[in-house]
Amino acid sequence: MTDTTGILDEALERLHASGPERLGRLTNHAPMAVEALAAHGLSGAVHRWLDLYAPKLEEFPARVSPVTDADWRTALGDPRRAADWIGYFERRMAEAGDPAQPWREVLAEWWPRLLPGMYGGSTHPVIRVGHAVRTLEEGGVTAPRLAELAHGLGYWAARHHPVTGITPVPGAESAADALDAVPPIPDGADGGFPARLGRVAQLPVWAPSVDDPEEARRRLTELVRAATHRYATHGHGEETMLVHAATAPNAVLRTLPALPRTLWVPSLHAAWTASAAVTAMYAPDAPVAYEPPGSFTAEEVLERALAHGDEHVIKLTDTALDFGDERALAAALRAVELSEPLTA
Repeated sequence: MTDTTGILDEALERLHASGPERLGRLTNHAPMAVEALAAHGLSGAVHRWLDLYAPKLEEFPARVSPVTDADWRTALGDPRRAADWIGYFERRMAEAGDPAQPWREVLAEWWPRLLPGMYGGSTHPVIRVGHAVRTLEEGGVTAPRLAELAHGLGYWAARHHPVTGITPVPGAESAADALDAVPPIPDGADGGFPARLGRVAQLPVWAPSVDDPEEARRRLTELVRAATHRYATHGHGEETMLVHAATAPNAVLRTLPALPRTLWVPSLHAAWTASAAVTAMYAPDAPVAYEPPGSFTAEEVLERALAHGDEHVIKLTDTALDFGDERALAAALRAVELSEPLTA
């Protein structure tokens, strides 16, 4: 649902004075959450929610030195250069050839450069980009929305972190079965995201022979649905981080229409690695049966997520509503039950 009130643009302008992280490692989720609320017709709640989240915001970081076309490789993956990278993308969009949609040119150029490193920042940078692309695609081009894409791409470049040394193991035909086949990492309860990511050594093969763009989109849709459904029975493994097994590939799926079709197949494979790696890093000892506490419409589930307020709950609900089936809505309700609410 397109926001025609201007509230989303106001919120993004408010947020662009803040940095992409806080405490040097935790992601600023506010731009993603407010876009999700506006996309589902809850623009009127955006500023109230943002007021609650505001204590988690930090000032925009200091610049080091400008990133240029000549030296960008030396700055890739350097979180100290986040402000430099955001400034670079703001300039690139302003300089792009098509004045109507310059952001598409920048995105098409940088997507294949950034895609191998979508695992940095706990996958949050690509998720932020996916939200920015959706609002540009569905709501039209405005200065705050272009700036939001620049912030997302800049954050991604600063936190760029490839995954290497993965040994493929037998997978399965369906995405759901392939996720079930993901082996947990050793000593899974130890360490944060970067440490756990470094222990991912084996992942199942899934959809390796896909070479058609439309088939890649179909399989990516299957993956997002399966990961969303799986949260209902596996989310207790880590109620916050396992959200990303669904929201990271969904960010890629949402971005596909804005990308050249030649990039759709590699996008599928990168999204699978992200979803499978998160699954490996936070797998519970065993799944649990889950039945939602009654029957709820999509609108009622969304209202519950908003009342709860946690940013990951809002984002998983946003992804669940892309499908809207009973199991997807159950996953969103499970996130409400498992997660700590946002309070003043």
